[in-house]
Amino acid sequence: MKESFKKTLNSLYQSLPAVIGVLLLIALTTTIIPKEFYRAVFSGNNFLDPLIGALLGSILAGNPITSHILGGEFLTQGVSLVAVTAFLLTWITVGVVQLPAESLMLGKKFTVVRNLMSFFTAIVVAVLTVITISLFR
Repeated sequence: MKESFKKTLNSLYQSLPAVIGVLLLIALTTTIIPKEFYRAVFSGNNFLDPLIGALLGSILAGNPITSHILGGEFLTQGVSLVAVTAFLLTWITVGVVQLPAESLMLGKKFTVVRNLMSFFTAIVVAVLTVITISLFR
């Protein structure tokens, strides 16, 4: 048990610089890019908006707490629900910014496969979510 604890601490210590770098990069991107940018990017196209939302969410990864606030802001600025849903799902589950830290800890192949699957699944779930909501209105 002690040996496992030592190995875990050593692994955490070795990955700490990458994790701190990822957190700082996420904080920087969320601070630099104004919210109005997102409204200009989304066209209202039901096919392109979820794809654009998923791409932006993948690149600008964030945390679940801020996602609720950000999603509400997008909706009030006129961004479609399908785009917001795709953005938020990839914002949480996909992380291009986090790739170095994740691949260091979990391996490159696993990281790439997980992120690609999460990306495409997020688009499908976003579309199905909006369809389901429209059925119950």
